[in-house]
Amino acid sequence: MAVESDVLDELHRLRNRVPHLTGSLAATVDGLVLAHDAPGTEPEGLAALTAAALGVAHRMAEATARGGFRELLLRGADGYVATYAAGPAAVLTLLADGRVNVGRLHLEGRRSGARIGGLVAVRTGPGREPAPPGEHLPTPAPDAAGRPIGTLPVRTPQRPEHQPSPQAGAHRRPV
Repeated sequence: MAVESDVLDELHRLRNRVPHLTGSLAATVDGLVLAHDAPGTEPEGLAALTAAALGVAHRMAEATARGGFRELLLRGADGYVATYAAGPAAVLTLLADGRVNVGRLHLEGRRSGARIGGLVAVRTGPGREPAPPGEHLPTPAPDAAGRPIGTLPVRTPQRPEHQPSPQAGAHRRPV
């Protein structure tokens, strides 16, 4: 059985365990869909947005010294979007309406993320053959700069070495 069908089975079981869950998506950290159960949602677009949010979350966790990424929760006027780490190569994104029990969402999302991470790791782990063409399961390797996949470089703002001179005719504020 292919990893995608196993992941899809986990997404279906998750929907049965969490009342008010309206959709779920498992994707690679670089935004490729593994499986989805999100009616009325464009899965490729959601996977791409998840990858972008993951990059920002990694940067924020690193900049604030909070450790590696675990989860991200967005609360909107009509519900929640929660993203959970699913091993080093995948993420799980859940959509829920505003009536969801957030504690239950976290509990089940974390458990499913761990299960999906295990499924993906079995397929992409050491000693395994690469995925056949058409299966988008990258190996979790850092990029050339040594950062984990899905993260962006962190830049620290620098103060200019000299103060810019005022332009002719410009108003100067008193110091």
